[in-house]
Amino acid sequence: MSMKNFVNLHTHSHYSLLDGLPQIPDLVRHAKSLDMPALALTDHGVMYGAIEFYKACRKADIKPIIGVEAYLALEHRGRKQSRLDDDYFHLILLAKDRDGYKNLMKLTSIAHLEGFYYKPRIDKESLRQHAKGLIALTGCLGGEIPRAILDNKPPSEAENILREYLDIFGQGNVFLEVQAHPEINEQSRVNQVLKDLSARTGVPRVATLDCHYLLPEDAEAQDALVCVQSGKLVSEGDRLDMRGIDLSLRSPEEVYKKFEADLAPVEESLKIAEKCNLELDLGKRFFPSFELPEGKSADECLKEMTYAGLQKRYQNAELSQEIKDRVQYELNVIGSKGYSTYFLVVADFVNWMRQQGIITNTRGSAAGCMVSYCIGIIDVNPMFFDLPFERFLNPSRPSPPDIDVDIADNRRNEVIKYVSEKYGADKVAQIITFGTMLARAAVRDIGRVLGVPYAKCDQLAKLIPPPRQGFPMPISRALETIPQLRQLYESDPETRHIIDLVRKVEGCARHASVHAAGVVISPTAMTDYTPIQHDVDGQGAVTQYDMHILEEDVGLVKIDFLGLRNLSILGNALEIIEKKHDLKIDLLKIPLDDPKTFDLLAKGETIGVFQLGGSGITTYLKELKPTTIFDIAAMIALYRPGPMQFIPDYIGR
Repeated sequence: MSMKNFVNLHTHSHYSLLDGLPQIPDLVRHAKSLDMPALALTDHGVMYGAIEFYKACRKADIKPIIGVEAYLALEHRGRKQSRLDDDYFHLILLAKDRDGYKNLMKLTSIAHLEGFYYKPRIDKESLRQHAKGLIALTGCLGGEIPRAILDNKPPSEAENILREYLDIFGQGNVFLEVQAHPEINEQSRVNQVLKDLSARTGVPRVATLDCHYLLPEDAEAQDALVCVQSGKLVSEGDRLDMRGIDLSLRSPEEVYKKFEADLAPVEESLKIAEKCNLELDLGKRFFPSFELPEGKSADECLKEMTYAGLQKRYQNAELSQEIKDRVQYELNVIGSKGYSTYFLVVADFVNWMRQQGIITNTRGSAAGCMVSYCIGIIDVNPMFFDLPFERFLNPSRPSPPDIDVDIADNRRNEVIKYVSEKYGADKVAQIITFGTMLARAAVRDIGRVLGVPYAKCDQLAKLIPPPRQGFPMPISRALETIPQLRQLYESDPETRHIIDLVRKVEGCARHASVHAAGVVISPTAMTDYTPIQHDVDGQGAVTQYDMHILEEDVGLVKIDFLGLRNLSILGNALEIIEKKHDLKIDLLKIPLDDPKTFDLLAKGETIGVFQLGGSGITTYLKELKPTTIFDIAAMIALYRPGPMQFIPDYIGR
């Protein structure tokens, strides 16, 4: 362990989209190699990487400090007037404890939902309401106090702002942020005034690095990302260009050397790190609060609903002991895992959809659950198809059940509106997902900002194979396996330059979007579990944590509402048939043994038939000539990577 130590409290990852370069594992690995005892993550206005960072730090035996570099509105967050409110101040907020973490989530959500104007903005009113458990650093040159200094305001102005921060966050929770950038004249001037201000007020100074990449040689790659974001060329002069400033994550020894004339701010970073002791209790499960009849538990309600549905499904016929045992076994497993509420929630909105005439279907392993069949979640009888419950849920499975609900895509919004009204709009959100800089697209992006002709970038990109089965080929693998690409890399300096930069930016988050299906419903306000923001249309809420973090760590259970065009087409067809022929068709009563249907499939007339419409599977269907629903099930099961090679054998047998 180094005798000198330092904790950087102002660090950006690639979740500062197209501005920060380090991916979380690399960031933590580098901090560990520098013997840093702790590290803060302070991405621009978001908490996308907070949980991933927390876990990675814990694994590396580094204290994680969760924070954010907030954008502070000049006046009120709700004011959005052109040329007045498109400016903002920077402010570093760090969570000391669980209260601080919750307030960070709330503030970040407020910034997006209420204050977004060019950037997600908070204001001092929201800070006063959610200051508990937070530490504030006064920020880089874009902070309110540094800006007052640079605008040549009287010293009393900066002191008044500082005292306002002290009033908001409390004594001992506000620090004057100083940085060592001798190449920026303004920074040296601000540092001197902050030193005087600290002496007058007793508010300590703290040194930070404002890290945007790990090593000094990464500056060019980070600059290329900034150009991708802004649509500028690297060669343009009138743009944001940080290459003249060292924003790397330096070692404690280097930091001490930078501040050797005044070490107090460096040592203060360790004192602040000691104050930050956030402990997150990850891995628990949180189901929506479902309204139950007075005096009854979720287990009792599910049992009653299941047995009532069982009698209805079998039309009060005498039930075999096998069916009774299966249902009771499933109820026991569901109850022991604490999942009864989840089943009641899913059954509620699925049955509501059917009442509204919204065409829906539940697919996947959930079709193996008799309880789901009884309460209306699925319409496939698992006993008839001999489907195992254990593939869906079993006593040793650690993850929650996953029921994928397909919905006619032209009515999906109605379903989300229904659950929002039932459970509260503040408790329902869609799930964020991130597009990343994959090798093929990154070659085009980097080539474009370097000013390389499009034709050449396109040629290089096309040498990299497209993703196979959802897995993209990394640039390093492409260089190993594509001789033409390797030859160009070795012989053409421009190609080498592009690919070397692509290696550094590959895998970085490029943009945020919305998961095609995933929705989470929380028992209390969503901001108790995850920060949220507007979706792309600015209508509903979207989580800032992705699907894996939400399910595995935060503990909210994802429900898939997948909008399918096929189901919309099916619904339209039913309406046309009823209008034209006065014939109302019930999809649940369509026979599974209609010879004409099998004849059509055997002739290859499969266009528009879900999962059977492709040319490959159609060819096999013509050879198979299916005569039962089980033939079709077998073909769909076989037509996938792995067993596909055995289809001719199956048909022959």
